Amino acid sequence: MASPDPAEAPARVMLVDDHAIVRRGLRSILELEPDISVVAEAGNWSEALAALERAEPDVILLDLKLSADHDTEGLALCSEIVRRRPQSNVVILSTFLNESLLNQSLRRGAKAYVLKDVDLVELVRIIRRVSHGESGFDGRSAEMVRALVAGERGNGDPDFTQREREVTELVANGLTNAEIGRRIFVSESTAKFHVRNVMRKLGVHSRAEVAYAAGKRGLLDRAASR
Repeated sequence: MASPDPAEAPARVMLVDDHAIVRRGLRSILELEPDISVVAEAGNWSEALAALERAEPDVILLDLKLSADHDTEGLALCSEIVRRRPQSNVVILSTFLNESLLNQSLRRGAKAYVLKDVDLVELVRIIRRVSHGESGFDGRSAEMVRALVAGERGNGDPDFTQREREVTELVANGLTNAEIGRRIFVSESTAKFHVRNVMRKLGVHSRAEVAYAAGKRGLLDRAASR
């Protein structure tokens, strides 16, 4: 994992979980990172929205289950956060490895879906990625995305060039524009151009949706088989 740029402003993180002990644990871990700053905590819907306006976080770690009465209240809150502050990057934290929940999270604007027992090094990596507008999955969530599309594969799409199929595979694997550029030997701006074309052709609005949408159209299979 690349070292953070010391000249870059720390990612501003807000923690939303109904258990104070979980928030304290996350805060103590994340604040050890020089490029991450925990700027707010919230234990419920109203506290989260108030803190959103006050703290203006870059990344929101949002528990899917915010109360004993509702298992998925975090989904609705994710939609509201994205509506109020579109530049915020929501990371859904869940105990459930579930197709429907992952898909709903992405469609509601989340940039990442992460299991709560994720390795802490991986969680920090995901926070760094989404703070720069990239998508993020832990290893098991990424595997699930691939498994989900296994039964829905198409035969590829002739509208995609070979280069766009290659870029699609790299985006689905979580690479940044700079990393994609290095991998295919083009500038970062050229890589960004290709990524935008891929997202437009797939009809998605976030990089986090690329793996799911591309897999359904058979693009990941074709890229992997070359």
